[in-house]
Amino acid sequence: MTGRRFFSILAFIALLQYFPTQAYAQQQNGSKQPSESEIKQIVAANWMSNYPDNKFYPEKILTRSELASIMVKVFRLDKRPEASQSDVVLADVPASHPAFRNIQLVVKTNIMKGYRGNLFFPNQKVTRAEGLAIFAQAYGVFQFSDETVREILAPYADAALIPTWARQAIATVAAEGFINTDAQNNISPLKPMTRGDMAYVLSQYLQRQQAQPQTPEAPPAPQNL
Repeated sequence: MTGRRFFSILAFIALLQYFPTQAYAQQQNGSKQPSESEIKQIVAANWMSNYPDNKFYPEKILTRSELASIMVKVFRLDKRPEASQSDVVLADVPASHPAFRNIQLVVKTNIMKGYRGNLFFPNQKVTRAEGLAIFAQAYGVFQFSDETVREILAPYADAALIPTWARQAIATVAAEGFINTDAQNNISPLKPMTRGDMAYVLSQYLQRQQAQPQTPEAPPAPQNL
């Protein structure tokens, strides 16, 4: 191996270490990923957390219990009236489960649903269609007509792959500009949703929150001369 080639490899490795999120985006489904600064903002907002080693790991796939905890934090589901309802019996989520309280909150507020036999499947991986639809449910699904939904989703190359039950919710996320796609404008609804995917959605939502204009103060009343 020549010296020039050796140093080129070292430079490439350094580049991957400097841009871990971008490198992941190329290796996975190609969907646009949040920047390092955007991830830091999401962590600072306490909407998502780093792992004990202080790394974010955007490539890791979200589970239903993880998604439940994120929704509770972002949308403050514990403050909604339904949160005071009696706990729901979920056979696979005992009171000792680390995400018990958050799972109870997403079920009570109808943000997420259980399955047959009062099961929640907390460790089940989440698809992008599920993750985007659940975010939209917490955000507030726009009641678009079927024609409007078709118009909103038409620009996406794989819109036909979006499950019927998720179309209106994903149209909501798309209309609000929260969705991430790949270079061919694919939503990839059936692929797993990663932490990076969710962080992207949250970063766009956070920017929207920060961009809300402040209510202008009324000018002082003129003094009588």
